[in-house]
Amino acid sequence: MTEGQGGTAVEVKGLVKRFGRGESLITAVDGVDLDLAAGSRTALVGASGSGKSTLLHLIGAIEKADEGVITVGGEEVTALGRGPAARYRQRVGFVFQRFHLLAALSALDNVLAPVLPRKVDFDRAARAGELLDAVGLAGRHQALPSQLSGGQQQRVAIARALIGRPALLLADEPTGALDSATGEGVMDLIHELAEQYGFTVVTATHEHAVAERAERIVTLRDGKIVSDVASEGS
Repeated sequence: MTEGQGGTAVEVKGLVKRFGRGESLITAVDGVDLDLAAGSRTALVGASGSGKSTLLHLIGAIEKADEGVITVGGEEVTALGRGPAARYRQRVGFVFQRFHLLAALSALDNVLAPVLPRKVDFDRAARAGELLDAVGLAGRHQALPSQLSGGQQQRVAIARALIGRPALLLADEPTGALDSATGEGVMDLIHELAEQYGFTVVTATHEHAVAERAERIVTLRDGKIVSDVASEGS
């Protein structure tokens, strides 16, 4: 997967992920096939336990598949060993339900944190500041997480996810800790940034209003895709 404008394609073939063993064995993802175009914005929806978050984690190499193939930008993610998988994750942007900001660090330093130990070909501080401005936090660069609202903390988390110039952004219930109006605003922001910076977005959510902000809605039930349609709101 190469970084840069325009996003990256994601191909999933015959994907299976199981947890547990014996009588407690659960198939969380069950033979999923899915093709996502570069630059697309897709919502994975379903009830709790449907497999949507597990599918997202498999694409992000947070979990390892038991069967099947995931290819992202021509790179076979499912074939990566531990070291290459860690390097792959550095090139993916992640946004989670909980913001996972470091309480002792300013908004700017939280955004910078992922790239401080890495060699990059851009000015870290300048890009971090640009991203905080882009997410609506101009003038709050030095604010601590405790001085920010939940919505503002999620905006910092989004800026942090984009600091490494990812071609793919994976968002797992990114509005789950927010009220509905703030959550919808956060999703609008993610999609605006996707157009501005050029990356593919895959969001796992159980919220209809959030899903409708994507271009495509993929519904899972018991680990299987049961519906794949264009969003009415796209």
